[in-house]
Amino acid sequence: MTAQLSETLNYQGRQLAMCTTPLSQFQAITDSPSFQPGSTALWRGYRGCWEIIDDRLYLVKLNGTLSSGEQATLATVFPGFPERVFAHWYTGVIRIPQGQLLEYVHAGYGSRYEQDLLLEFAHGVLMNSQVRHNGTSSGASDSGGYTIAAMTTLATAPEGEDKP
Repeated sequence: MTAQLSETLNYQGRQLAMCTTPLSQFQAITDSPSFQPGSTALWRGYRGCWEIIDDRLYLVKLNGTLSSGEQATLATVFPGFPERVFAHWYTGVIRIPQGQLLEYVHAGYGSRYEQDLLLEFAHGVLMNSQVRHNGTSSGASDSGGYTIAAMTTLATAPEGEDKP
């Protein structure tokens, strides 16, 4: 599996790349719509933008393509909630890699960085945060960390139609 594009998290005034997909827990316990893979770097088929407000995790933006071909947004996946959705279904740890890359792994979120900010949630509420130190890089110094990347995907034309 190819290394995957990250979700984003607005936390303490910073936009961070997170190597966790909280929406996958929602999909596992509900009859939510499924997504088309966007590319080999986006097998889940969507990218979410998350925010922590008053120690609560919210999904504030969703981009992708549903299996039906319809553009995915918060409103299409969470009717009645076009601006943000409290992630009450999510219990787990959000991993935010920071620092220099120590080891690149060409699969999922397997790459290791100098440290990980770990945010622990219970039913969408932030319970604990800690920094895990994974080692020190001998490489040139820069801000490092998992980067927030932009990606363009090309839609496929329905059968019988020509591609643009």
